[in-house]
Amino acid sequence: MKIATLQMVSGSDVQANLQQAQVLLRQAAQAGAELAVLPEYFCLMGQNDSDKLAIQETLGQGPLQQFMATAARELGLWIVGGTVPLAAPEPMADVQRQRVFNSTLVYSPDGACVARYDKIHLFRFDNGHESYDESRVLIDGTRPTTFDLDSKDGHCWRVGLSVCYDLRFPELYRHYASTGAHLMLVPSAFTFTTGQAHWEVLLRARAIENLAYVAAAAQGGLHDNQRQTWGHSMVIDPWGKLLVQLSEPRSGMVVADMDFAYLTACRGRLPALQHRVL
Repeated sequence: MKIATLQMVSGSDVQANLQQAQVLLRQAAQAGAELAVLPEYFCLMGQNDSDKLAIQETLGQGPLQQFMATAARELGLWIVGGTVPLAAPEPMADVQRQRVFNSTLVYSPDGACVARYDKIHLFRFDNGHESYDESRVLIDGTRPTTFDLDSKDGHCWRVGLSVCYDLRFPELYRHYASTGAHLMLVPSAFTFTTGQAHWEVLLRARAIENLAYVAAAAQGGLHDNQRQTWGHSMVIDPWGKLLVQLSEPRSGMVVADMDFAYLTACRGRLPALQHRVL
C-alpha cells in the first residue's frame, strides 16, 4: 500500500491552509497513494493558542470536516485529517467549554468519517526562551483509537492513531501493537528545538519496538506567528529503516510503499511482540 505524508507550513488564514492542503492531497492521489496523512493543526497555526476556539466545530458538521469528506470522496483517498478543534459536548462543565479537543478524524474514500482520536498527551515545554502549554486551550483525550483499512492489494491494515507529543509515551504504541496494529500514524507540529533533538530517534524507536510501520506528517518551517516547526515528515519501516523523508522546511509531501508481507516477515524472524512478560 502506498502512503503519503503531507508537510505544511500552516498560518493564521484558514482558507489559505485548506487550499495548501487541497493541492497536496491532489498530488498524493496523482502519485497513487491510497492513504494521505495531513499534519497536526493543518487548518490553523494561529497568532495565539486561543485562536483555535473561534473555528471549533461540532463532530459531524462544519467546513473543516466538509473539506476532508469532499476531498476523500473526490480524490478516492483515505484521509487522516491531522487535527481539527472539536467542541466539548454540552454536559461538560463551563470551564471545559472554553477549551476544545485536538482531534484526528479519518475519512474513507466514500467521504465517511470512520474514526476519531482526541490527542491524549498535551504538550508542555519551557526552556526559558520558548514556552508552550496546550492544556490552556485543549482538553485531553482518554481513548486510544484504531481503524481498519482494506487496501487494494487485498490486505487489511490496522492503523493506530496518535498526535505529536503522544510520541514520547511508548505505552500508547505498545497498546496498539497488542491490538494488532500494523501502521502507526503521528501527525505533528514538533517545535524546531525538540524536533532537532528527538524527532527521528523517537519515531524509529516506536517502529522498532513494535515491529510496525510508522508514518509522521509534520508542520515544517517558519509560520506567520513566528513559531518554527521541525518538519522532516517521514515513513519508517518495521525494522527501523527510514524509507522517505522531506528534510527541507517547506510545504510538500513524501510517498512510500508499505509491504504487508515484509512486515509479517519482520515479526516472524524476530517475534519480540510474543516475548513480552509485562
